[in-house]
Amino acid sequence: MNLDNSNFISIVCASYNSENYITETIDSVLMQDYKNWELLIIDDCSTDNTVKIIEHKSKNDPRIKLFINLTNSGSGFSRNVGIENAKGNYLTFIDSDDLWDSNFLSTSLNFQIVNGHCFSFASYRRLNENLVEILSPFIVPEKVSYKDMLKTGSISCLTAFINIKQLGKNYMPQIRKRQDYVFFLSYLKQIDYAYGIKNVLASYRIRKNSISRNKFDAMKYIWIVYRDNEKLSLLNSLFLMLIYSCNGLKKYYFNRKK
Repeated sequence: MNLDNSNFISIVCASYNSENYITETIDSVLMQDYKNWELLIIDDCSTDNTVKIIEHKSKNDPRIKLFINLTNSGSGFSRNVGIENAKGNYLTFIDSDDLWDSNFLSTSLNFQIVNGHCFSFASYRRLNENLVEILSPFIVPEKVSYKDMLKTGSISCLTAFINIKQLGKNYMPQIRKRQDYVFFLSYLKQIDYAYGIKNVLASYRIRKNSISRNKFDAMKYIWIVYRDNEKLSLLNSLFLMLIYSCNGLKKYYFNRKK
């Protein structure tokens, strides 16, 4: 399909001390076969050469726009700066150490236009810091509802693609972890489903010091989401926590490459 060039896409990238990876991430955006986009990179007071690398890249391509937080404020705050400044009809995210296949934007946009969807997400590889595959690719379900999402985190920031012209701009809560989870839940309250693209279109780099890698600690924040953000009952929260934990074990620990 010949995609309509009027469909402008805003890409939000939160960055902190990413000098070892940010060049590859930006290059994966530059290599997209769909060109009508802006890349908003929000640096969270990096102490390495991340900002210099971004500045060099932005000088060579005006679609790359750098914002620098006044204080270190976390990824949720940084992403909200990007969302606030986004000018596109569509919104998507890429973290400063992850990679997209060259057809991620075109495939996601085409999928929504052809099917009339306003929220989609795609499958992705799971690699270590050296881009060696350590887990089988995560293949997303065909669709996810609000109730489905409460049971397992099927939608990743890496491949979420949202029509904000239709759905509007939502923002991430200021909690230490799982801000993106609450963000996706907020959209799933507005629509029946987010729709999955089975094709593997991105690569998620699992770093040893990643804040999201301590799954047991992260479950504490899932509990906070259930009780404080979603206002679920104690019994329902306990039930969902059990299901979410089992699904998490299946997703991360039972799919290691042999």
